[in-house]
Formats: sequence, C-alpha cells, structure tokens
Amino acid sequence: MNTASPSNPGLLNWLLILGLGVVWGTAFMSVSASLEGFGPWTVAAGRTGLAALVLVAGGALIGQGISHLKTPRAWGMAAAIGAGSTALPFLLLAWGQQHVPSAFAGVAMGAVPLLILPLVYVFSPEEGIGPRRIIGVTLGFVGLAVLIGPDVFDRSGSSLEGLGRLACVGATACYAVGSILTRRAPAMPPIALAAATMLVAACVLVPLAVAIEGVPRALPAGPTAALLYLALFPTALAAFLRVQVITTAGSLFMSLVSYMVPVWAVIFGVTLRSEALPPQLYIALAIILAGIGLSQWRSFSALWRR
Repeated sequence: MNTASPSNPGLLNWLLILGLGVVWGTAFMSVSASLEGFGPWTVAAGRTGLAALVLVAGGALIGQGISHLKTPRAWGMAAAIGAGSTALPFLLLAWGQQHVPSAFAGVAMGAVPLLILPLVYVFSPEEGIGPRRIIGVTLGFVGLAVLIGPDVFDRSGSSLEGLGRLACVGATACYAVGSILTRRAPAMPPIALAAATMLVAACVLVPLAVAIEGVPRALPAGPTAALLYLALFPTALAAFLRVQVITTAGSLFMSLVSYMVPVWAVIFGVTLRSEALPPQLYIALAIILAGIGLSQWRSFSALWRR
C-alpha cells in the first residue's frame, strides 16, 4: 500500500477533499439560516464552541484526545492555528462582509491556493512547485472568477468598504498561513490537533460574542438546527478532515477545495433553495476542473496506473 504524499495524494485524499467541498458548500446556507435567529458573533462562537466540545469528547473516546499534545511546541502550534487561522478569519469575515458584496468575499476565499504557492515554496518545499502547478492553480482561480461573475466588481456603498475588502483578504491570508502551520506541526493524531485548535478558537470567540451580543435569550427551532448542523459538519467534521489531508497530502493539495466549495454552494442553492442557475456555471466548472487536472496531473496518472 502506497503512503500518501504531496506528489501522490492517493484515492482516499481525493475522496476527502471532494467530501469537504460538499460539506463546506452547505456552510453558506447553514450560516444564512442560523443568522435568522442569532447574531453573526453568536453564530461564529456557537459553531466553534460546539465543534470544540464534539472534537474534544470524540477524540477522548477513541484515544485521540488532546492529551496527545505533550510538548510546548505542539500546544504552541495548536494555539497559533486556532487563534490565527480559525478565530481571526472568522472575526475578519464577520466584520468585513458587513461592508462588501458577498461576491467579493467569495473570490477572496478562492484566492487561498494562490497565496499558498509562495508559502509552500519557502516553508514546505517538499510539496514541490513547478510551472504546471502554478498554471493549474491560476486557471482554477480564473474559473472561480467566471463562476461568480462581474458582481465581484460591484460596490456596496459603505464608507468602510475598503477596510472590508482588506478584512476579507486578511482572512484568506490567515487560512493560507494556517495550512502551512498545520503541515509543519509535530506529528500527532489528526483529531487531537483539530480538537486543540478548535478549543483555542472557541476560547477566543465565545467571550467576544457574549461581550458584543450577549447570551441568546431564545433558541428558535430552525436557526438552532442550522447552527447545530453548522457546528457538527462544516466545522467539526471539516476541521478533522482538513488536518488529515494537509498532514498526508500537503497544504497545496488541500487548497484545491477552495475551488470546489463555490461550485457546490451554487448547486445546493439551485436544488435546495430554488435559486436561479448561473448561465456561466458549466463554463466555470470546465475551467476549474481543467486547472485542478493540470495541477494534479501526476497524481491522476498514479491513480490510473493502479
């Protein structure tokens, strides 16, 4: 059995990022439904707090608890990832999306692979970067821009729009740095690392949410169910799968999911919320798939040879 690596992620990791694309694609609807009953800070704190409880308890039950973080370096990495690539981007997006069109936020999140490229070159050279991968990643971003369309250039009219755009780009940078930190973290069970990082994020966000919005006085059924789903799947499950993929197949491979999420979000919006089908969807999907195929040509070839 071949061991997964950045040059040969293997079938399991391909299935995992496809699953992540689906799960994260439902996050947009879940957040929207949650916001019908709770404030944005409460939603961010609730999803991380509940996810931390699930991951800490689940990890302990199967022998992958946070006790596996035995060194100061391990906890230091978990703290940096939890605060810097979970809590901080949640805060930046929560604030930034009040002042920018959602289309801009979507394109900003899709820039994660582009930001990861130079970071991988410097801090994770074993993943390997060549012209083929650079062109493939860039092509994927072009496909994402086609999918979202010209709305990305619309202005919100907010006097703080410039700062809002910077906040969204800053959140993207946080995710890119977090992927590199996860790749460089000491060896430990993936659930243990995911639980520790989510616990740190919850410790940052929960006090802020209580201070800004207070404790919720009611738990309306629909928004509460949406928040529970958001915490269990796009947050807890996704955090574990993300760590698993990055530590085995690399941060650059993991970043490809950024191109899948908007596609699934559109598909779910059309099928579950009766939204209009964007006419450019098929063209954008073809460009995105071409970019992914080009950047991962060697791994596809390895799968075909089996």
